[in-house]
Amino acid sequence: MAHYVPHTDAEIASMLEFMGLGSLDELWSAIPEGLRLAHGLDLAPGVSEFDVLAAMEAIAGRNRRSGADLVCFAGAGAYDHEIPAAVRRLAFRSEFVTAYTPYQPEVAQGVLQALFEYQTLLCRLSGVEVANASLYDGASACVEAVNLAVTAAGRQTVWVSDGVHPHWRDVVRTFAAGTGHDLVSLPLRNGVTELPADQSSGAPAAILVQHPNYLGCFEDLTAAASLARSHRAMLLVAFDPVAAGLLRSPGTYGADVVVGEGQPFGTPLSLGGPYLGLFACKLEHVRRLPGRLVGETVDTAGRRAYVTTLRTREQDIRREKASSNVCTNQTLIAVCCAIQLSWLGTTGLRELALRCARATRYTRDALLTLDGVTPLADAPVLREFAVRTPVPADVLVERMAEEGFLAGVALGDEYGGGLLIAATERRTRVEIDAYAAAFEKVLT
Repeated sequence: MAHYVPHTDAEIASMLEFMGLGSLDELWSAIPEGLRLAHGLDLAPGVSEFDVLAAMEAIAGRNRRSGADLVCFAGAGAYDHEIPAAVRRLAFRSEFVTAYTPYQPEVAQGVLQALFEYQTLLCRLSGVEVANASLYDGASACVEAVNLAVTAAGRQTVWVSDGVHPHWRDVVRTFAAGTGHDLVSLPLRNGVTELPADQSSGAPAAILVQHPNYLGCFEDLTAAASLARSHRAMLLVAFDPVAAGLLRSPGTYGADVVVGEGQPFGTPLSLGGPYLGLFACKLEHVRRLPGRLVGETVDTAGRRAYVTTLRTREQDIRREKASSNVCTNQTLIAVCCAIQLSWLGTTGLRELALRCARATRYTRDALLTLDGVTPLADAPVLREFAVRTPVPADVLVERMAEEGFLAGVALGDEYGGGLLIAATERRTRVEIDAYAAAFEKVLT
C-alpha cells in the first residue's frame, strides 16, 4: 500500500507556480543548511507505526528539554512560574477540556460563568472597565488594540515603542502591511522609551508601549498618557499581569486599551504555546471590542444566568464596518488563568510579584559583581533585566546549557546585544548562587 501523502505532485507544482518558485528546494532555502535533513530518515521500509514512534522518540530524546532538564532563567514573554496542583486539577475537568464557548449558552452555564469571572479578574488587574473572553496570545492582542484605535480615531499612524516585545511588533507589522497602518518606531534610551518632544509631526491614532518593557524596565506611563492626550490619541499598554501584583494598573494612568500575555498564570512553557492573549479596554470602546464577551443576565425565572453578549464582532452582520475578524478565544487557557488568579487572591498575587522582584534583585546583584558584566540599562526592573557580557550572548547561552542552566535570551543587534535574564518565584537562592558561579566559570 502506498504511504499517505497529503498533496499530489500536481498540487505541489501549482503551489510553486503561484509562489514563483522552481522547486521545493527553493521553498526551503531560508532554512540554514545545518538544520535541514540532508537525506531521508534511516528507517527500514514497511516499519510499523509503533516502531516509527519509538525511533522518533529516541531522536527527540537527544534534545535537552529546557523546562525539565535545565534551570530556567529565560523569560522574554514566556516564564517558568509555579502552577498550583489545584489549577490543573480543576481546569482539566472534562467539563472544561471538552467545552468551547457555546452558541447555546443555556446548556453551558459553568463554562460561561468561568469566562465571566476571568473577565472580571482581568478588569481588576488592568484597571479598565471591560475585558473580552481572551485572544490567542500577547501578539494578537497588540494587533487588535492597534486595529481598535485606528478605527476609533480614523487615522492610520500608530507610534510603537521599541520596548514592546520584538515578536509582537513583528506581528503588528505583518498585519499593518495588509491594513495600511503606518507604524512609527519610538527608540529606547537607557532602556526606556524616548517619547518625542516635537509636537509638529502628524498626530497618531495611538501610542503603544509595554510596561515593564521587553528589557524589564519600567516605562513612564504618566508621560506616555500625557503625550497621547496632547495628540487626542489612545494609549495602548501591553502590561505584565504578574507585575500588576505590585505596580499600579495601567488604567490608573489613563490607558485606553490594556493587553498582555496570560501564560504566567496556569500555563507551562509548552514549547511556545498555546498561550493566552489578554485584552481589556475602557467601557466607551466596548462596541469595538474584538472576540467574545460573556455577560451576566437573568433567565425567564429571574435566576442569574450567563450569555455571550453584545456580539460586537461586526463581521457577523456588517463586515464593512468590522475592526476585527477574530471569532474565537482561548477558553481552556483563560479558565486556567482565572483559577490561578482566584487561588492566589490579592495577597497571593502581591507575594508572587514580590518573590519575583527579590529573586531578580539577588540575581542581578550577583552577576554584576563578575568581571566584564555590566547592566544594559539603569532603569528600575521587577523580574527581568538585561546585561552586557564580555562573551557574546549566544555563545554564553550555549556554554551555560552545558552547566545545566537555560541562561536567558540573547538580545539582537536592535538592543545592542546582551543577555535578557528572568528570575521568577521558582528560583531559589541555591539555584541563583549556582547560576552565578557557572556564569563566572563560562566567562573565564
